[in-house]
Amino acid sequence: MTNETIVTAAMLAIGDELLSGRTKDKNIGHLADVMLLSGIDLKEVRIVADDEDAIVAALNALRGQYDYVFTSGGIGPTHDDITADAIAKAFGVPCQHDAEAMRIMAEMYAKREMEFTEARQRMARMPVGSKHIANPVSTAPGFNIRNVYVMAGVPQVFQAMLDNVVPTLRSGTRMLSAAISCPYGEGEIGTLLGAIQKAHPDTSIGSYPRYVGQSFSTEIVVRARSAELVESVAAEVQAMIEAIRQSKAKENQSAEA
Repeated sequence: MTNETIVTAAMLAIGDELLSGRTKDKNIGHLADVMLLSGIDLKEVRIVADDEDAIVAALNALRGQYDYVFTSGGIGPTHDDITADAIAKAFGVPCQHDAEAMRIMAEMYAKREMEFTEARQRMARMPVGSKHIANPVSTAPGFNIRNVYVMAGVPQVFQAMLDNVVPTLRSGTRMLSAAISCPYGEGEIGTLLGAIQKAHPDTSIGSYPRYVGQSFSTEIVVRARSAELVESVAAEVQAMIEAIRQSKAKENQSAEA
């Protein structure tokens, strides 16, 4: 539809601990929820190890394909927190201690009567040309460079940073949806549902199987940016379900005759 605005995003989650299972990611789901409410289509999520080449390759692939890229993890004080260096390498700029980040962090540690150690100073490093993403939880800022937003992996901090980022982003036309309860399993509706999807390429139709007791059922969700289109396609899905019901009723009548 010509009056639609589509804005896309991807996420790059960084950390060996995510791939080993030691840490269960909570940021992907949160970002997906926020993007949906913001009218931004989260199109892809990648998880990579704490490996500079892997981070650079993934980031360069994503930032050229989507309007926004959000990263999580790898901007802490330890030796394996290499995200800032990798982002700088991806953009071809130096990674340096940011003067303003150094100032606000030094003040914070002074108030806490804690030493602003060399390791803690690592959290003030960012690619040259970056802008701060405020961190109201633990002070050390994330950063934004072009269409990439680099945030902490700790869920509480990631969420707080994201709250500061979202108001600065462009929003697209929000996706609308309708859920239809179907008493039949995916094996019975798959072909017919696929035909409806093919006839309406501007919609996204998802099917989510359920198993209760000894019977299968399916929740069908129709998504589109037009309320009229959602309503029209949902009506076709309802008609499909009714046609299956009538067909089964005729089969039962024939079997009883």
